[in-house]
Amino acid sequence: MNRKQDNLSMTFKQFVTPPLVSAIILTLLYLSGVDRVAAIDKDHETNLRKYTEVQRKIIENHVEETSIDELFKNSMKGFVRNIADTTMDISGTPLDTTFTDVEIGSIRESFSKFENAYMYLMNNSGEDEDMVALVEHSIREMFRPLDPHSVYIKPETSESIQEEFSGKFEGIGIQFQVIDDTITVISAISNGPSDQLGIQSGDRIVKIDGDSAIGFSEQDVVSSLRGPKGSKVTVGIQRPGNNQLLDFEITRDEIPLYTLDSSYMLDDETGYIRINRFAATTHEEFTEAMKDLRNQDMERLILDLRGNPGGYLEQAVRMTNDFFPRGTKLVATESRHARFTSEYRARYDGPYRDIPLIVLVNEGSASGSEIVSGAVQDHDRGLVVGRRTFGKGLVQQQYELADKSNIRITISRYLTPSGREIQKPFKDGREKYLYEIYSRDDSASGDVDQFVENVPDSLRYKTASGREVYGGGGVVPDHIVDVDRSNELFVLMRRNNVGSTFVRNYIDRQGDQFRSDWKDRFGEFRSDFKWSENQRDDFVRQLSDNGLVLADTVTTAHFDDNKLYLNDSLLEEQLEIPLGWMKADLARQVWGNEYFYPVINDEVDMTVNIALTLWPEVQKLQVMRDESESSGDMLDNIIPRRN
Repeated sequence: MNRKQDNLSMTFKQFVTPPLVSAIILTLLYLSGVDRVAAIDKDHETNLRKYTEVQRKIIENHVEETSIDELFKNSMKGFVRNIADTTMDISGTPLDTTFTDVEIGSIRESFSKFENAYMYLMNNSGEDEDMVALVEHSIREMFRPLDPHSVYIKPETSESIQEEFSGKFEGIGIQFQVIDDTITVISAISNGPSDQLGIQSGDRIVKIDGDSAIGFSEQDVVSSLRGPKGSKVTVGIQRPGNNQLLDFEITRDEIPLYTLDSSYMLDDETGYIRINRFAATTHEEFTEAMKDLRNQDMERLILDLRGNPGGYLEQAVRMTNDFFPRGTKLVATESRHARFTSEYRARYDGPYRDIPLIVLVNEGSASGSEIVSGAVQDHDRGLVVGRRTFGKGLVQQQYELADKSNIRITISRYLTPSGREIQKPFKDGREKYLYEIYSRDDSASGDVDQFVENVPDSLRYKTASGREVYGGGGVVPDHIVDVDRSNELFVLMRRNNVGSTFVRNYIDRQGDQFRSDWKDRFGEFRSDFKWSENQRDDFVRQLSDNGLVLADTVTTAHFDDNKLYLNDSLLEEQLEIPLGWMKADLARQVWGNEYFYPVINDEVDMTVNIALTLWPEVQKLQVMRDESESSGDMLDNIIPRRN
């Protein structure tokens, strides 16, 4: 160690030894909220305080009884495994992870031993150890025996997650994509700072505050363009058709982050709403969209929750409430802690309680999406359509730590109104759990058949009208949609960014003429716009430049060494989805993000079109529900199971 490190270690050691005294002081200060006055190096104090905070939060709040001995031993393994000095002999030292005759019985004892290991490493390592990173490794390993949704979140990640779920951030208000190492504006957010200055889709941001922005990663862009409301940033823009560099000084402002991707009328009767997550503003956005659709004489609704991973429980419950009469059971949570065990019922008569309803789900629908679809299904309130959902039935609480990092701890499980727990198993490890959806049968009906065949009687439940539903692995839709999702050409296009580049180049060359022809005729664009034969041929040439190999000797489309081998006879069929996606992307760049999904649903997404044919099934469910209500055979109580 160099002299500076030695002095630092000695100064720190004087103030933190003996370990027991330090543990008591840190614990008392943590509980009382009083800041320490002693001149201890802030980073090391924060590291140790953070370590004990995590253990305390897990022990006090996790849904399952947790062993402090297991938490400590796992944390030590994570700490030691990542030490920079690989030549260090740790046998018989505080860093020894053989744990001979070690049995930890309290948080105080765990902290004392970890502090000893921390100090020993500081005083004896021959390398410049990153103690902050080592503590983070120890915390991550601490979470390993817990459920997959209990996690540690670094400070820099915590901020972006908070923005995502608060429903707003502070910045310049653009949607962008890095294409060929250049920041390309996809659209300026309506009435945001950039939109007000005339920044438009297709603009390239090549300088930020006078420095080149070529080669920026997406994270670099976010870091450079976001900032406090009222602060300024200057961007240099290259605009297609203009040889001069355009400088814009932009005053940052508060920018809304919408969770509602799209809402529009599918036909004269049917409204469509797509929600991408449940954040602080979701119910407000949903309410506004429903009012607008009702003003357009909507009589029935398709609610699209595909790919929605969940979010705020309260927002999912509020939206569910809107479809039910007051007093209806919506969801319950159960935990070993009474404070996290509760039942949620409709607090008011939902304004849309009588509207015919279809809910679309898939394997990306989780948590809050499963709360909504589970309640709709259990009460026979509407038809759930699509593919089996993810299977996340755990509720997390987030806690901020001393350095502004956060931890999420699973505090309870939730039960749908019939009493079923839809959480899928996770005992085989986090990786297998997260990738389980990729191991499912490609056929949605095949996946459901395999799943239902293995559901034990204890996880079979009944809806209000007596239909059988299942727990233990997500929500099984009432109507399974088997859509062939394999399109290798689309994968090649997205992997190599060919589609986005093609649309960008098209707007560069023909944007003015396109806007002149179509800007005020979006409805006609949806029905009438087609890529020309020359444009299709040009697109295929670009695909060929990026790995497409066409040959009549190829029997099955397949990838090999980043090349896609495809039979000539399959080209036209495989082109349908990429061309449809590019038409939707063109709509997004010209009209705005909310115009993407109407075109995708027209051109690519067969599930929406299938759903439009299922209203007779919704009517049958309503009849069954009415009969159940008249007979009094309804779901009366969710009874949380006590551990």
